[in-house]
Amino acid sequence: MRQIFPILSLLILFFSCKTPEARKPITVKSGSFISESINRNKQLAAKEEARIQKIIDQDSTNNYISSKGGFWYYYSTKDTISNIQPQFGDIVNFNYDIKDLSGNVIYTKEELDTVNYIIDKEELFLGLREGLKLMKAGETVTFLFPSYQAYGYYGDDDKIGTNIPLMSKVTLHTIIKESTTEN
Repeated sequence: MRQIFPILSLLILFFSCKTPEARKPITVKSGSFISESINRNKQLAAKEEARIQKIIDQDSTNNYISSKGGFWYYYSTKDTISNIQPQFGDIVNFNYDIKDLSGNVIYTKEELDTVNYIIDKEELFLGLREGLKLMKAGETVTFLFPSYQAYGYYGDDDKIGTNIPLMSKVTLHTIIKESTTEN
């Protein structure tokens, strides 16, 4: 009996101490939500761009320029002499307003006040950030931004709602180059 007990104990121990089997990963082949979201966004962008193109086609008084960033603009006041444009870290001083594409004022330049902005180091919506880099001091430019270049899906939590394309008239007053502000 004494000899059977250790053998029995070893057999019980051997069979009860199995290593757990690795779980197989669950594969889900459903990218449908992302695919649908991409398609929805493409359709929205195409619709907004068509609306902007219609505005451009109906406006024979201004010469619109298409930016690499996906927005359009025209100059009200253009500097043809200077070649200084703001770059990363430069401080710009400007005024702007915001309207919807029908021309309804959302924010006046008085409401938004004069802005001092350090290029690419502070928060500003994407289109305006990129638009300022195209300007020279003393210029006034009107930009047409699709919603993905403006406040996008979230809006501004105040007057600008979800997916609203915008028009903005910007006057760039001064550019202070970063190298002149460092010690």
